[in-house]
Amino acid sequence: MKIREFDFRNNRNWLADSFFQKTKEDGDKALEAVLPIIQKVKNEKDAGLRELTKKFDGIDLDSFVLDPTQISVTISNEIRSAFLIAKENIEFFHKQQVPKNWEIQKDQNTLGIYYSPVDSVAVYAPGGKALYPSSVLMGVIPAKLAGVTDIQLVTPPHRDGLPNVLVWLAQELGIQRIVTLGGAQAIAAVAFGTETIPKSDFVVGPGNQYVAQAKSYLAGKGYIGIESPAGPSEVFIIADDSANPEWVACDMLSQAEHGEDSSAILATTSARLIEKVSLALDEALSTRKGRIEMKSKAIYENSCLCLFSELSECFAFSNFIAPEHLEIQIANPKSYLSQIKHAGSVFLGPYSPVAMGDYISGTNHVLPTAGGSRFYSSLGVESFLKRITYQEISRDSLIELYPHVKVMSELEGLDEEHGTSVKVRLPKL
Repeated sequence: MKIREFDFRNNRNWLADSFFQKTKEDGDKALEAVLPIIQKVKNEKDAGLRELTKKFDGIDLDSFVLDPTQISVTISNEIRSAFLIAKENIEFFHKQQVPKNWEIQKDQNTLGIYYSPVDSVAVYAPGGKALYPSSVLMGVIPAKLAGVTDIQLVTPPHRDGLPNVLVWLAQELGIQRIVTLGGAQAIAAVAFGTETIPKSDFVVGPGNQYVAQAKSYLAGKGYIGIESPAGPSEVFIIADDSANPEWVACDMLSQAEHGEDSSAILATTSARLIEKVSLALDEALSTRKGRIEMKSKAIYENSCLCLFSELSECFAFSNFIAPEHLEIQIANPKSYLSQIKHAGSVFLGPYSPVAMGDYISGTNHVLPTAGGSRFYSSLGVESFLKRITYQEISRDSLIELYPHVKVMSELEGLDEEHGTSVKVRLPKL
């Protein structure tokens, strides 16, 4: 386990370089593999998708699109209850995010904003190392609250049929169609559209580095909108002597469980806590063997226990890292909330593990990673809305403000048409 003791002011680049540089290098390699796949889907459409699905999934598919209302599934009452409670909490929280249109008067002019949803959304639910039906809730619910009417669920094909819980969720949430595709080819399919798969304007949801690179590349080319570029899952924990070391270790391991490239960082002023957390991690990995290789690599190669001299340095370093998940396990955690400038989602106090936000509390678990929270926010209702401004200029205001328009348009060398378009509306003297 990496244990570092250092002064933040002189050594802050060490961790950033250790993790962010690796993420960028892995992303570059993944993009090289993704580009030919994207081009194949763009050029060959359904035929290319059949070939790629056979190659990567080992499955021959005649059709990629399913109507969830035509599929009969059975799920347990236990699963149904859990997901319906999560759905209720997520809906409650996200309803508070719905923005209101507004209008004001300035200089005899009417200025305003109204919000318009994107037309269509694809929600990607991976099916490789882990199944994430919870991400379907996180993607679909805010989209529907925003007013999106065309939502398709995209998920890899399975030899024995799709997992019942995914089909049931599609039915429960009113999803229009299920597209049985995975990987970069799935993202390309909904970005371009094919003979049988409708194009989507926006795509959300977790995925491996190939999915992430496909989303970023296609968004950068203007083919589709995304919530934010994605990297490996991460947690940053600020803790003091009041923290339970076993709980801290569990929270670090809950991120390691996502993948071998995940990272977990503990920042503390307590050498005693670091020692106990290190022992708790070793013990947990020796007794809880599920996904053991994945968790071990994430913890021992990509994670760190960091000792600082002052609590303020822990927060300064967290803001520098801008983590996806930030846990604060210290006395009076809410009193430090104003010190947090950059974080995807914040978990205050000892009883707020990331897993609560992942599943049931109501906040969204689709979050910016790899420092992205410096300029991106968590997925929410506004992610699916476009803010449209409007103005209605009065005749008197146009007359009054024209001289200033003339000065500015002349300065920019655009008076001949920009300036004239205002001038021709002036009363003739």
